[in-house]
Amino acid sequence: MRTIDRVREVSPPPLNAKDKEMVRVAQRCIMASLDHSRAAAITLTTDAGEHPTVEVPPAALKLIGQLLGAMSEGRPIVLMPTEQEFTTVEAANFLNVSRPFVIKEMEAGRLPHRKVGSHRRIALEDLLAYAKKMRAQQSSALERMAENARELGLDY
Repeated sequence: MRTIDRVREVSPPPLNAKDKEMVRVAQRCIMASLDHSRAAAITLTTDAGEHPTVEVPPAALKLIGQLLGAMSEGRPIVLMPTEQEFTTVEAANFLNVSRPFVIKEMEAGRLPHRKVGSHRRIALEDLLAYAKKMRAQQSSALERMAENARELGLDY
């Protein structure tokens, strides 16, 4: 089984307008309760009208609030353990680059990895840090190009 197959992907169900509004309200209520107190419990109402109280750590409530916010915006949601490791192929797919490029970056020491036998594994947190650094470098290069174009009077 590939590493990527072990990741639990949660695809939010399509929401109608009523459901989207319900999700928005729930998200606002949870986030507001966290802002004004150290809320640690939520009360649920079942179909039978019962009101059980569920104790939840504030950090979990914040995560639930963020999840509801993403759902209300229709954004895709992926839950992945932070200890997750990727193969070179999976890392290349994640970064949208070629596998040889990933290997070159590893061998140059720019992308941390570990070896399992003859196979390379990249930790999710290292991959995310590398992707963030890569995006920052791309943004910086684009800004320099735009500045050069402005200096040369090549405004578009």
